[in-house]
Amino acid sequence: MKARTHSIRPIRQRVFIGKLAGTTVFDPIGDAVGRVSDAVVLVRFTDSPRVIGFVIEVATHRRVFLPITRVTAIKPGAVITTGVINIRQFSQRPGEATVYGELLDRVVTLNDGSGSVKVVDMAMEQDDDRDWVVTKLYVRRQGQGLSLRRGETFLVAPTEVSGLAKQSALSQEATTLLAMTEDLKAPDLADLLADLPRHRRIEVAHQLPDERLADVLEELGEDDRVDILSSLDVRRAGDVLDAMQPDDAADLVAEMPPDQARILLAEMEPEEAADVRRLMAYGEHTAGGLMTSSPVILPPDANVATMLAHVRREDIPPALAALALIVRPPLEVPTGRYLGVVHLQRALREPPQTALGTILDDAVEGIDPHTQLGTVTRLLATYNLTAIPVVDSSRHVLGAVSVDDLLDHLLPDDWRDADEGITDQTMNRSFDG
Repeated sequence: MKARTHSIRPIRQRVFIGKLAGTTVFDPIGDAVGRVSDAVVLVRFTDSPRVIGFVIEVATHRRVFLPITRVTAIKPGAVITTGVINIRQFSQRPGEATVYGELLDRVVTLNDGSGSVKVVDMAMEQDDDRDWVVTKLYVRRQGQGLSLRRGETFLVAPTEVSGLAKQSALSQEATTLLAMTEDLKAPDLADLLADLPRHRRIEVAHQLPDERLADVLEELGEDDRVDILSSLDVRRAGDVLDAMQPDDAADLVAEMPPDQARILLAEMEPEEAADVRRLMAYGEHTAGGLMTSSPVILPPDANVATMLAHVRREDIPPALAALALIVRPPLEVPTGRYLGVVHLQRALREPPQTALGTILDDAVEGIDPHTQLGTVTRLLATYNLTAIPVVDSSRHVLGAVSVDDLLDHLLPDDWRDADEGITDQTMNRSFDG
């Protein structure tokens, strides 16, 4: 008797996309080329979403697109590629949706009439054509009046729900996205927000804490940050401006329509608003227009231990933390007479009790607030400084210009989106404004 044969259907690999966040991407020889930042799908009204690729963050913190056709394997803790990656900045196209940025946390309706659920994760599998398709949604029940079942989690097919392919009129939570990006630095989170569709960018920004949103606004392009600030209620907008560095807040307020700018300044804390108004009084391409009014300022009788405690503060940018400005009291800007600076490197070589007045560098002269960009650039380069004090005619400190603030003004507005980096032509501009 002839033996009966059975056709065995191969077991398909099921991958939960949410669990791939941060997974390292490797080339064929095992070298890391980046990490998964998001997944891109085509969402269709009558069929399951098709996964077309990943957004990966490469070494330069650039977010680039990796087509799913260039992925050879997905394993625990690793995505393996063919090794061919286009380093062009990721740009979302019409009809595409990002899983982490847009679809997770979306509330959809079950077609069986049992209520609404929130999408917590998505599972993808390869079909017979070797395309990756979203086959399951991991959802959490939102039901009202279903108290015994509310919070229940289960799997459903995308075809069993309605509303996945279109944005609800209701505001969508960003709980999952914010959890995934909790450890991202502000510039990287700003890049992620800039890639989102406008409505989603606004939703996510509204759910960020004030301090976090302030940091992100400092890194966004002009149009995006004006758009976000304008979408906030006036009271919260004032709180966010209070949390920003004064020079960045001044730049942002200056970009708003005059009537709106006046309203925002009135909502800020009086001291913070005074700093912003003072900075807005100077030209955009001058030291006064670039400076921050909150560098590290200390008296000559303070000691090294005190200085180290001040430069360790999280709100002090690294460029400003490299030196302390030494002045006679009062210490609030405009301060007493400027005496010089103490470099962090010098302070680290001294005993903690050493008075700053005994180790100050009085060769670093302050610059006038009306000094042009080109002169500021040359001074920082000539004396290898990361920041330089700005003083008035009576040598009262008004603030300091840091090298990062200078670069933000020297580079073009769209430098974060440049595909090939900064070219010689980019920098071929008049330093003297």
